[in-house]
Amino acid sequence: MCRGFAPLFRMITDRIEAFLADRGYDADAIREEIEAAGVETVIPAKANRRNPAPHDRAKYKWRNLIERLFNKLKNWRRVATRYDKTKESYLGFVALASVKLWIPFVHET
Repeated sequence: MCRGFAPLFRMITDRIEAFLADRGYDADAIREEIEAAGVETVIPAKANRRNPAPHDRAKYKWRNLIERLFNKLKNWRRVATRYDKTKESYLGFVALASVKLWIPFVHET
């Protein structure tokens, strides 16, 4: 179920303070991996969990902003379909799309 989580998570543990995720990541193995790395777990408990683990609701609200950003980026067909073949050109276009989305918030007209 969560075999691929640990190797990917270990790649970023030194760069994060909290791990924000939805209920799909509420597994004991995942929570133990996050706790062993010294990272704060911000995952709401599933409805069927006998002993629900607490989470920081204020931090969990930030996850919504991240989800909305990805939703806006996916409106760019080139980003959604991974049109570019190389990692550099794909990330470059994601950066351009992000800047285009960000400019209205920092530039007054």
